[in-house]
Amino acid sequence: MKAIQEKTLKLISDRSYGLTQAKTSRPSQVRDADLLDAYSRAVISVVEMVSPTVVSIQAGIHQPKAEQDQSASGSGVIFAPDGYILTNDHVIHGAKQLRVTLTDGSSMAAATVGTDPATDLAVIRANASSLEYSSLGDSSQLKPGRLVIAIGNPFGFQSTVSTGVVSALGRGLRSRDGRLIENIIQHTAPLNPGNSGGPLVDSAGNVMGINTAIIFMAQGIGFAVPANTARWVVSQLLTHGRVRRGFLGISGRQWPLNRRLMRYHNLQNNFAIEVLSVERDSPASRVGIHMGDFIVRVGDTQVSSVDDLHRFLSEWPIGDEIALTIIRRSECIDVRVVPVEAVQGKL
Repeated sequence: MKAIQEKTLKLISDRSYGLTQAKTSRPSQVRDADLLDAYSRAVISVVEMVSPTVVSIQAGIHQPKAEQDQSASGSGVIFAPDGYILTNDHVIHGAKQLRVTLTDGSSMAAATVGTDPATDLAVIRANASSLEYSSLGDSSQLKPGRLVIAIGNPFGFQSTVSTGVVSALGRGLRSRDGRLIENIIQHTAPLNPGNSGGPLVDSAGNVMGINTAIIFMAQGIGFAVPANTARWVVSQLLTHGRVRRGFLGISGRQWPLNRRLMRYHNLQNNFAIEVLSVERDSPASRVGIHMGDFIVRVGDTQVSSVDDLHRFLSEWPIGDEIALTIIRRSECIDVRVVPVEAVQGKL
């Protein structure tokens, strides 16, 4: 009997201890609930702020062998009240006609202002005015772990929202014309193809990127072109109707430098750009650049790949002379060349 009583008392004691633990843990549970509630409020606030500026884009694409034209769909974000919309180049590529639909269901025609396949960005303009719009933020302030929200209007479904965090910065992706898109934002907000061109925003509602790609075999990995890149592309498209980049008139590839040659000329490069061909009557041909030359420096910048040269020519003022350092056989020579405006996808 005594043994049973002691067992009962122990059971009661254990239960009491459990209740005490439960009571002690309640403030922690309340704090977790408060955090989740604050997270929800932040997302709701951003969605209410940004979703009226997100549009669905229907692009009528001509297919020569098809019985009727096809229609592609994507998203975009209004960045100016007079109907200017930022989206992906691949969303509207080849479109004969464009139509955008707002979250309130209103629909209107749109026209292409300019595209930049090198960054997979495009600007279109809807036939409307006094629209709500979102602002481009400073994507250089992003850090891994920061909350981001992807908002789209895919396939006519209004304000599709997903959340995640910035998982990595400085990624590189190849664009449709083969150029490297740099400083890509990698994030974990789930996307589908209809989200292409929609905004990636922070908790303050600033557009930090334009969603551009997903990896179909890897769930939870999405990519966005940073807002700072988009801002520069927009300024070029609105000013010139295109993005102006320098052109030398060569094709090239990365090639490893001979170590003996590196030591002899005191070069820091392990690789150089081998010139594979030179276009007739191009800036490169006019200054005597030959097939088989190796470009190791442009101005004061060492270059080791075609991407390095693309990057330099994107930033260098067209029409300003620059010096190229070239290895020809075993000789190191300098030539001065004046880039002209590039045709899409060329060096």
